[in-house]
Amino acid sequence: MARRSIRLLVPALLVLVWLAVGGGLGPFAGRLAEVSTDDQAAFLPQSAESTRVLETQERFREGTTQPLIVVWTAEGNVTPGQTTEATRALASLRGTAGVVGTPTPAIGSDDGRALQGVVQLSPDLGDSLEQTLDRIGSAVAVDGLQARLAGPAATRADLSDAFAGIDGLLLGVALITVLVILLAVYRSVLLPLIIIAGAVFALGLACALVYVLADRDIVRVDGQVQGILFILVIGAATDYALLLTARFREELAATGDRVAAGRVALRRSFEPIVASAATVALALLALLLSGLTNNRALGPVGAIGIVCAALSALTFLPAALVLLGRAALWPTKPHPADLPAGFSTDHPDGPSVEHPDDRSAEHPDGSPAAHRAGRSAGSGVRGIWGRVAGLVDRHPRRLWIATVLPLIGLALFAPQLNAAGVPLDETFVNDAPSVAAQAALSEHFPGGSGQPAVIVVPAGRATAVREAARGVEGVSDASVVSRSGRPGDSPKVVGGLALVEATLKDAPDGDAAQDTVRRLRTALSAENGVLVGGYSAQRYDTTETAEKDTLLIVPVVLAIILLILIVLLRSLVTPVLLVVTVALNFLATLGVSTLVFTHLFGFTGVDASVPLYGFVFLVALGVDYNIFLMSRVREETARHGARQGVLRGLVTTGGVITSAGVVLAATFAALVVIPLAFLAQIAFIVAFGVLLDTLVVRSLLVPALVRDLGPRAWWPGRLSRTGTRQESREPAGVSR
Repeated sequence: MARRSIRLLVPALLVLVWLAVGGGLGPFAGRLAEVSTDDQAAFLPQSAESTRVLETQERFREGTTQPLIVVWTAEGNVTPGQTTEATRALASLRGTAGVVGTPTPAIGSDDGRALQGVVQLSPDLGDSLEQTLDRIGSAVAVDGLQARLAGPAATRADLSDAFAGIDGLLLGVALITVLVILLAVYRSVLLPLIIIAGAVFALGLACALVYVLADRDIVRVDGQVQGILFILVIGAATDYALLLTARFREELAATGDRVAAGRVALRRSFEPIVASAATVALALLALLLSGLTNNRALGPVGAIGIVCAALSALTFLPAALVLLGRAALWPTKPHPADLPAGFSTDHPDGPSVEHPDDRSAEHPDGSPAAHRAGRSAGSGVRGIWGRVAGLVDRHPRRLWIATVLPLIGLALFAPQLNAAGVPLDETFVNDAPSVAAQAALSEHFPGGSGQPAVIVVPAGRATAVREAARGVEGVSDASVVSRSGRPGDSPKVVGGLALVEATLKDAPDGDAAQDTVRRLRTALSAENGVLVGGYSAQRYDTTETAEKDTLLIVPVVLAIILLILIVLLRSLVTPVLLVVTVALNFLATLGVSTLVFTHLFGFTGVDASVPLYGFVFLVALGVDYNIFLMSRVREETARHGARQGVLRGLVTTGGVITSAGVVLAATFAALVVIPLAFLAQIAFIVAFGVLLDTLVVRSLLVPALVRDLGPRAWWPGRLSRTGTRQESREPAGVSR
């Protein structure tokens, strides 16, 4: 009894430590909003021309501001009295809390049916932004006119509303989804709760670390990064837990000793879990090479989350399983998923176990327990994964060709994905007030009203640059920023520089506006010291930088994954095959996403970072499942030969990897509760791609390729047992 107590001491201490972590650090998941920012200007490319313009604008404004555009619309024509009342309402805002400087007068539209004015707001309003907008909305009410609020400040307020549910709603939906799936998979009461607890503890630790780093300005967090962190930690922690739990059930059924089962399960799961976590973490850290600040922000934050998920799965989970033993699995009973000697492929439904009673032979170890284990395994093998393994064994080449061709066909649609950014009217998947206001503004004023292209020029060239800008296609008008704020007055000069504002004809968030920015820069390139920025230029620079990031980061991520696979599998051929298959899976997913986004969801484009995020998540996470599969195949190949190794590895891991894929896909799908197109697009790409990888690539394509190659798949190593005929095309003891 004393010896057993000593054996349980370390697991008990580990559980207590994690309970303390969960209790002490758990609240940090709700405190990340304190150190996060939704100021999109903070995430622009640091070296981009539009970023340098933004820095110059700050000097002109004597402090940063965020513009709010008030737009009034009438059923008929706006009367002079209404124009006067609107101007008076704007002027009354001077000195109001949150308002910087004097708002502009109300300006009428050419069609006479609308007015607009601009109010500059303090950028550090934070949680009080919505209250400030409510006060302004009440103050600018004019009889007979409908007032709406547009511009960056209104959009930022809607973004804050969208992210308001990230602490409670997103986390709750993700955890409930995982819990329901685990209950369905394991049909156990305690085990799903243990796995969920491990994921929550990992999330608490990760959020605490990120909070400390963000509070010291070492990392940057916004609502999108925070949401992805939650999903990554919960999904990864659950996946790793499923892998280790499956091995624990096998060992507990084989030995009946919970301590020994925990030790063996940890030893056999440690390498694939660490390799998997290293793959995802390093792939995320590759985002530090990005020119976009928000990409660089996600890299270390996501990597911290993955490391915490792996740490929880390798410490808390095995400790809890050892302490609870069979009680963790109640009311189900553990059963061996490994296959005994005599595994054959002559069963009509696929691979089966030749039972000793049926052939008047003794079981290899002769024990009734082993015999019962053989029957238990045999009955499980005759399920779906036995049939899949039989299909892989009978027609490997035909199967992988039939799988590759449709994937290539879908991948052909990938280049059609428009990654030039999401227009404002598609940014939110629900009806956001700022979107309706911008639509009203664009209906009555030039598309770029309120968000002009900003041109920084040497003061002495301001007039010439203004005239040159007016002659550029796509520019409605241009004016020099004056000291008084009224057109025609003397220009405002700071440090020998002046500003020219060019109003674009097209909506500032569209492709046409970005084309105009490109033409402006070309037309003014001969002017020394001239820079073109503003909202449209920021979108253009973001898109250009994202394309460069993709060309740089994609090969780096592929190289990282390839090196990890080579070290893990001690082979060159199989790692290359795995990298190629997950890359093909990504391209096929991108092709499907192109069709779905365009024809089903009605998106005209995706955020510039979506393809890169999708690549990092899908390729890294796709390799995860192949690591789980191929590490088991390698283990079985070393014991039973190349052919049996593939079949045994597929059958023994089929259920757990499929469950892990479904969990991860459902977890990412939970991102749709945040009503933003960016997260909805990421959710679909990752969820669909993970399911495609789990159900097709990992289940059919990879096993068929490895089965077709045979021992050559492990070149230059040799894994099969020496002195046997297991390497032959028809292994001894296996019949067709």
